[in-house]
Amino acid sequence: MSLKQNLVMIVVYTLLCVSERSMGLKHNYGDALSKSILFFEGQRSGKLPPTQRMSWRKDSGFEDGFQLDDDQFFDKVDLVGGYYDAGDNVKFNFPMAFSTTMLSWSVIEFGKLMGQEELKNALDAIAWATDYLLKSTNTPGLVFAQVGDPFGDHNCWERPEDMDTPRTAFFVSSDNPGSEVSAEIAAALASSSIAFRKFHHDVGYSQRLLQRAITVFEFADKYRGSYNDSLGPYVCPFYCDYSGYQDELVWGAAWLLRATKIPNYWNYIKQNIHNVKNFAEFGWDSKDAGINVLVSKLLVNNPASKPFNLNADKFVCAVLPESPLVSVSYSRGGLLFKTSGSNMQHATAYSFLFLVYAGYLNQANKKIDCGGGVIASSMRLKQLAKSQVDYILGSNPLSMSYMVGYGQKFPKRIHHRASSLPSIDQHSSQIDCKGGSFYFESQNPNPNLLLGAVVGGPNINDEYVDSRADFVHSEPTTYINAPLVGVLAFFKSYSS
Repeated sequence: MSLKQNLVMIVVYTLLCVSERSMGLKHNYGDALSKSILFFEGQRSGKLPPTQRMSWRKDSGFEDGFQLDDDQFFDKVDLVGGYYDAGDNVKFNFPMAFSTTMLSWSVIEFGKLMGQEELKNALDAIAWATDYLLKSTNTPGLVFAQVGDPFGDHNCWERPEDMDTPRTAFFVSSDNPGSEVSAEIAAALASSSIAFRKFHHDVGYSQRLLQRAITVFEFADKYRGSYNDSLGPYVCPFYCDYSGYQDELVWGAAWLLRATKIPNYWNYIKQNIHNVKNFAEFGWDSKDAGINVLVSKLLVNNPASKPFNLNADKFVCAVLPESPLVSVSYSRGGLLFKTSGSNMQHATAYSFLFLVYAGYLNQANKKIDCGGGVIASSMRLKQLAKSQVDYILGSNPLSMSYMVGYGQKFPKRIHHRASSLPSIDQHSSQIDCKGGSFYFESQNPNPNLLLGAVVGGPNINDEYVDSRADFVHSEPTTYINAPLVGVLAFFKSYSS
């Protein structure tokens, strides 16, 4: 047996051992699901509703849209609402839209498994984003891409309720296009229209979302270009588009095809799919693997789906640890790793795709041949997804949950301004830009539990330092949680 084969067997054996430990440690997926959705209430911007459950958070961002990056066109635009993407107070619409798409896809695929209460909460979480995305696309010829100056914001440590840094609103237009952010917003609106049509029975709202998705997609496609070119000084290095905008255009068309069944979108996908080449990538920046899985599900047993199936199979073989084609890494404890910050985003997003594609494999009655005698079945995909979610919930070498508020041991000092500063209920006077530094540097646990927040996670050696300063590992994001909602819904039902 070669050295490479030996290493592969060691990795597989390790994962199987972790899986066996996980089976012995009974996880409450229903509780984790509830908390993973509740997390989004802690990220809300705007006027909070009477139904707000995370009560230590208060109203914020009331004047968003009053200060534009080009005042010659407008006086004010209503951009109140939406989500802060992570532990800061900026609204980055590119990752926000992706999180919305993934929340919607979670509901579309697994909403029936959530239970009535959590399905309603998930739809509320989607609506908080879509109401804002409708505002962001309400001005003809413009799509708003961001609210807040990230450099000013990152120089401060203050509650969103207190923030006094510039709340500049940045937009893309026909003269300064941003196809990636526009097309991702189109995908978010189209996918959410399906979720509301399927479960909420709000035909009017669903139709409004779909019509706006169509308009925004046309804008994204007609005026092609990256928002890096015009908004680079403000969106980079935070959410630069590193993979190009072509994947978002095909992704948006795929969701519009699913929402409308209009053949023109299928023609668009076929004509442009050659621009989507990173079959093993999926996340807020690269939609490639998601496109292939989504289209495969749309065209089960249709010969036209063959190239998408082949690339989705390649994705599986690039992630499966025992595959000779594996291109990702795994920690000794079994956590999937890729070279980037907030590593848990890969574990949750890839697990979601594995579960969706497992459903496709069942429908198509097929398995995947990765070569070297490795055959991937639907069950194997589910096992790998389960190993990732169980690791997150505490089946790991540290026996630590990486979801705040789940289990007995979880991160207490997460990199999150609102969570780490006393709430207005406890400290009514303003805490200014540098006034929060004392709390940031404190070794005390955060005073407010951001229930359900999943942090960036441990390093590849399964080590975790519970430190606010270590934002790569201790900061939660909406795009970590959004796909996890669907994964937890599946295992809530599957385990029972």
